[in-house]
Amino acid sequence: MAQPEAEAGGLTRTLKDLFAGAAGGVAQVLLDIVKVRLQTTSEYSNALECAAKIWKNEGPTAFYKGTLTPLVGIGACVSVQFTCFHLARRTLEARNLSSSPTTAPTLSTPQYYLAGAFAGLSNTILSSPIEHVRIRLQTQPHDPAKRLYTGPLDCIRQLTRHHGLSRGLYRGTGVTWFREAQAYGVWFATFEYLMSWDLAGRVAAHRSSTSSTSSSPSALPPPTRADIPPYMIALYGALAGEALWISSYPFDVVKSKMQSDALEPGRMRYHGMRDCFAQTWRAEGARGFWRGIGPTLLRAGPVSAGTFAV
Repeated sequence: MAQPEAEAGGLTRTLKDLFAGAAGGVAQVLLDIVKVRLQTTSEYSNALECAAKIWKNEGPTAFYKGTLTPLVGIGACVSVQFTCFHLARRTLEARNLSSSPTTAPTLSTPQYYLAGAFAGLSNTILSSPIEHVRIRLQTQPHDPAKRLYTGPLDCIRQLTRHHGLSRGLYRGTGVTWFREAQAYGVWFATFEYLMSWDLAGRVAAHRSSTSSTSSSPSALPPPTRADIPPYMIALYGALAGEALWISSYPFDVVKSKMQSDALEPGRMRYHGMRDCFAQTWRAEGARGFWRGIGPTLLRAGPVSAGTFAV
């Protein structure tokens, strides 16, 4: 998105968000299954071995297990994220203006973090069940005779019928709140910081050039965010995407473990977020919270760049 501070452009903006989110959702699935397998099992020593075994044992189509879920849902998630971000931004701008009417109501970096965190929290109601279904499909046995679910709709039906909403479809939502707030707080704050830094440099250069040619009667107007070229916006979006995952990845690991765990009380390994954190630390140490970070960062930059550049 070229100018996140601008008002959302109605239906056109929503359609762009839906398209960008759906495209990004499909694009990231290729490596997402590698990430989830590394997070939830110790069968693989690294991402390359994981990808090779998936290809050999399950075929190339296995990399797109769960594709339908992000295709349908991630576009809506992106639209919710940006809509709620703009809502929070406008609220904070109004607060800044009321407390200091003579200055521009520009948000500080911590305020951008708060707006992004609000967007992430609002998005959780969609992202938690969408990702839960995708993870169940990605981690179920490949053998057709042993598969638990025939597809996303069957997965949703079974999770809801046998375990209800909170313990079934929405299992792992507690840690998802933490991940989404941290992830999108950092995402938006990083992007806005980089955009502001770029614009400040352009304004300083403009002032320097106009002061040296003050006798010229046709001085150019000062630069705005619209003057930042698309390739720089994409770069800042990519860096924001990397920051998003680095800052929130341990929460994502715990979420994946909980959402791939057995749901029956007698077979359930993790009895809550804190228990999952504790067991992971005891069994794997700090390294256990970063398994799969490589393929995650590899996909994060391009997907995030495309989201902001649309």
